[in-house]
Amino acid sequence: MKKNEIVNKLLDCGVIAVIRGSSVEEAVKLSKACADGGIVGLEVTFTVPGAKEVIEALVKEKGASYIVGAGTVLDAATARIAILAGAQFVVSPNFDKDVCELCNLYQVPYMAGVFTINEIVAALKAGVEVCKIFPGSLAGPDYIKAIHGPLPQANCMPTGGVDLNNVQEWIKKGAVAVGTGSNLTAPAKTGDYAKVTELAKQYVALVAEARK
Repeated sequence: MKKNEIVNKLLDCGVIAVIRGSSVEEAVKLSKACADGGIVGLEVTFTVPGAKEVIEALVKEKGASYIVGAGTVLDAATARIAILAGAQFVVSPNFDKDVCELCNLYQVPYMAGVFTINEIVAALKAGVEVCKIFPGSLAGPDYIKAIHGPLPQANCMPTGGVDLNNVQEWIKKGAVAVGTGSNLTAPAKTGDYAKVTELAKQYVALVAEARK
């Protein structure tokens, strides 16, 4: 898929699952549980031991409905490793110019972590497609609305602090998507992957409803 097609598919779903785990097997199983619930974007974080192997395993699945990305990418070297493994988008908790330039070179969408207006403007100038508002728990949904006063063109995706109780408010205040981690994936810690799938379905449904 081309860069714009990847971004459009991710935003059409509106939910990106932040995948963490203690092993390759656990992270792959968790990713598939999220995908079974209708989540398209799977952000495999590089805090996962063997994150590269997780990405490789997921992208090998033929006919998969999900899009695999890499998260917690702090430098260009890690971004390149992720892209070579098959990652189709890259996410950072911060904005890194070198990561941005490398992603632009290989036409891979980059979701940079930002918080202040200055950071958002710098990210937009560099060509960042989606501004990851992080940590979302410190911002709150009204912050998205405030950002869109001077910067209506900014595609904002809050991550951190997004749960089933507030996901619709984030969308209604202008978020183009949300990133969610532990509030979605916590049941996996006790082996309840079916619950993760059920929660994923709820997130996707609530986003779709909020957009109507």
